Amino acid sequence: MTETETSTYDVVVLGAGPVGENVADRTRAAGLSTAVVESELVGGECSYWACMPSKALLRPVIARADARRVPGIAHAVQGPLDAAAVLARRNAETSHWQDDGQAGWLESTGADLYRGHGRLTGPRTVTVTGADGVRHVLTARHAVAVCTGSRARLPDLPGLADVRPWTSREATSAQHVPGRLVVVGGGVVATEMATVWQALGSRVTVLVRGKGLLSRMEPFAGELVAESLAEAGADIRTGTSVTSVSRADGVLTVVTDRGDRIEADEILFATGRAPRTDDIGLDTVGLEPGSWLETDDSLRVTGTDWLYAVGDVNHRALLTHQGKYQARIAGAAIAARAAGDPLTEAVPWGAHSATADRHAVPQVVFTDPEAAAVGLSLAEAERAGYRVRAVDVDLTSVAGAGLYAAGYKGRARMVVDVEEEILRGVTLVGPGVGELIHSATIAVAGQVPVGRLWHAVPAYPTISEVWLRLLEAYRG
Repeated sequence: MTETETSTYDVVVLGAGPVGENVADRTRAAGLSTAVVESELVGGECSYWACMPSKALLRPVIARADARRVPGIAHAVQGPLDAAAVLARRNAETSHWQDDGQAGWLESTGADLYRGHGRLTGPRTVTVTGADGVRHVLTARHAVAVCTGSRARLPDLPGLADVRPWTSREATSAQHVPGRLVVVGGGVVATEMATVWQALGSRVTVLVRGKGLLSRMEPFAGELVAESLAEAGADIRTGTSVTSVSRADGVLTVVTDRGDRIEADEILFATGRAPRTDDIGLDTVGLEPGSWLETDDSLRVTGTDWLYAVGDVNHRALLTHQGKYQARIAGAAIAARAAGDPLTEAVPWGAHSATADRHAVPQVVFTDPEAAAVGLSLAEAERAGYRVRAVDVDLTSVAGAGLYAAGYKGRARMVVDVEEEILRGVTLVGPGVGELIHSATIAVAGQVPVGRLWHAVPAYPTISEVWLRLLEAYRG
């Protein structure tokens, strides 16, 4: 007979990735008893198969690329990367896929960690089945927060499972460098992993269904990244779809809709994400298993007064930092409702309203060159009905760019709302621009008037002087 234990908490969090950890941290800080349920590793996708391992892999690639553009040191970094050392450092950054440290931090907040598969089994109730067979029934007085994230979505191709394709997980955790790698997709995962494995010695072919890379950014972002990948040796084919994949004697054969046959050792599908909500008991509370969960701006699921969906599962902004932002908002909202305090969820930019998800989402693509953006692109702003003007500047006009690297290539755009005289979006592409995007985020999120930005004087000689060039171009 299965042993069953029952416990009651103020809050139950389903998922112990960065989002769930932050919800628990905020509710515990408010004095609410909190249980956290995790079926895999505490720390989630970001820590072990996404942000951390991918950036650990990319850092030596970008450092070498930067050094190769600086006279006086360029000659010293012409050789290949030490692939074994790069992979070893990646392993260390993921704690060798052990979560002792993260679990210890979570427990230090005072939250109780339950390991096992958690499913909703009715309103405010989560049942956890552990590896030891013990079943824990957890009841929440105030809230259940679903923070289960997303998984890679694979296309419906016959026999695909038989060829053991890579998803983002395999691409960031692989322990060997494939001789030939096909990357299917043109988004962030596709471009970053193409950058990594090409630099580590793979012969990379990128197959993009659309017209170019990074289609959700300004067009010039994908163009500059594609140009750099091609210069590095990658074969980029746009307007191309995969029709079949097979493996024989260890060799993959990829057939495209153009009739091309490409042989490879591994194939990575970076073709989108799906919510991890298919087996968490949504049907027991009147919701559709496998669906994205719609929420209000306090992250409470539409039609409920107790269920929250935080992070990727709500499909508002599939980025770790945005999920953590949502977690801070949700934690504050849960605490306020538990205390009977008034909420400001209807007030944009309020303590209980996740507003940045619509207006000021920053993102950095850690390719060479880096591509960074916040807010709306020109096309998005126009579709939203704003009267806007795009202002473009070549980053070579900034003294700091020339000092950063010989032959620096880059571009910046700000999208100005000409009625409100504020910025609706900023895009920067070029080496090192990832560290500039927070200044743009402050300008967009703070709705700083263009006239006031004129008084934000950039230090000379830094790449940040691009702000001055953009404002000069706008003023004419």
